[in-house]
Amino acid sequence: MTWTQQPIPATPRADALPVVETGTVDDAVGVLRGRRIAVLTGAGISTDSGIPDYRGPDSPPRTPMTYQQFVGDADFRRHYWARNHVGWQHVRRTHPNAGHRALVRLEERGVVTGVITQNVDLLHEDAGSRHVIDLHGRYDRVICLSCSRVVSREHLAQRLDALNPGFVESVAGSVADIEIAPDADAVIETTSHFRPAPCEFCGGVLKPEIVYFGENVPRERVERAYAMVDDADALLVAGSSLTVMSGLRFARRAAKAGKPVVIVNRGATRGDPLATVKVDAGVTETLEELAARL
Repeated sequence: MTWTQQPIPATPRADALPVVETGTVDDAVGVLRGRRIAVLTGAGISTDSGIPDYRGPDSPPRTPMTYQQFVGDADFRRHYWARNHVGWQHVRRTHPNAGHRALVRLEERGVVTGVITQNVDLLHEDAGSRHVIDLHGRYDRVICLSCSRVVSREHLAQRLDALNPGFVESVAGSVADIEIAPDADAVIETTSHFRPAPCEFCGGVLKPEIVYFGENVPRERVERAYAMVDDADALLVAGSSLTVMSGLRFARRAAKAGKPVVIVNRGATRGDPLATVKVDAGVTETLEELAARL
């Protein structure tokens, strides 16, 4: 879903703002109050909606499919589409939680200028956020790698159901019984009998409109996200470990410009050396408190 990156040293802070290694919500309020805030969110904001994260303290080990595997191996593609055919149904039934709604309230008051999200679940839009950049794409659309036609995931689901009658029932009985990853990938082992669907327009390979590991985020999308950070007075990171450069670069951008960076996340993040304040706490309750006090 995101770029594959090797760990590299974090950029030193360019300003003289005090660093609080383990701060409180009071510290975060003190830094953010009176500033226009850009927000970067990760999987941690959606866990209270029933979508697990990738790297949280209690998350099971996951090995997401890479872009190279998907485009280079028909067996990998079949395996992915079989799992996704089950998993996407779980994601589309989820609802925004209080953390998403807190960001909406902050946006309505002009405190939050916009949200850059690493998630593909569309819960920010569902909650009512107006200025959202879906950095890694969205789970509800599918693109043909040959002709670039885009169709809805719902439309593809109908075709896959016709090609694989009874598949979901045969592997689960209930989608709720299966472990679901943040990118709508369900943990299913036996998929050899699943029939994926080609593009109905040109016969090409279909791929979710999601940025996979090993795949670049479209440059135009990155530039819009940079512009959002540049336009704000501070950056709030909520529920992201910032493990990959895809998200870390925005914390680096803000810190290099001398803007405060506040990180709210359970457990360490790769961006901690950049943080003015790091709040090691639950995302939902922290965002609710920030919305009440900023």
